[in-house]
Amino acid sequence: MGLMAPQPVTLRIAEGESVSGLWQSPPQPKACLALAHGAGAGMTHRSMAAIADGLEARGVATLRYQFPYMERGGRRVDPPAVAHAVVRKAVAEARRRAGSAPLFAGGRSFGGRMTSQAQALEPLEAVRGLVFFAFPLHTAGKPSDERAAHLAQITVPMLFLQGTKDALAELDLLRRTAAGLGGRATLKLFPDADHSFHVPAKTGRTDAEVLAAILDAAAAWMAAD
Repeated sequence: MGLMAPQPVTLRIAEGESVSGLWQSPPQPKACLALAHGAGAGMTHRSMAAIADGLEARGVATLRYQFPYMERGGRRVDPPAVAHAVVRKAVAEARRRAGSAPLFAGGRSFGGRMTSQAQALEPLEAVRGLVFFAFPLHTAGKPSDERAAHLAQITVPMLFLQGTKDALAELDLLRRTAAGLGGRATLKLFPDADHSFHVPAKTGRTDAEVLAAILDAAAAWMAAD
């Protein structure tokens, strides 16, 4: 059976203001993920489409959505409070559409961090866990765990899907961060993959093979809830 065509969604975030979304689901999803994009590319970028397509093929529904700055075609990300409000709207819409399927939230890089910040401030209703595709622990070349401080306030399980060559998540620091979260954190590492999950040709693996392994891990983790 082929994949469904993503269905357009409109998320109203304030009076007279809305953002776009895309709903994609198999006939009987075993989980649903509200999926936020990274800082530099929106929900229709090929990397986001590949995640949504791959998860649907593995039985997981997704609601991709835009942050307001991306909807406007801007480059500067929204203030955290604005991003958090959009995360909450998207999660509420995903919950409405998911039916009885377990609900999760997360995203690529910046989108994952905005989701975790929102969760830390006030738990997202009905969300059973968070899924991070390349959590941005720090800026490139400046290892720090300050961006992870809020994760200590989160009580739901968290899945970190990370490449070992991610310039925004120094490996030893990432491991210590995950260990400090105890049983709430699951860290899945993918050798030689960078922040975009690209691997050098010399590894003998393709980016598609790496992404397939990442999506296998994500789908299995959500289905096991």
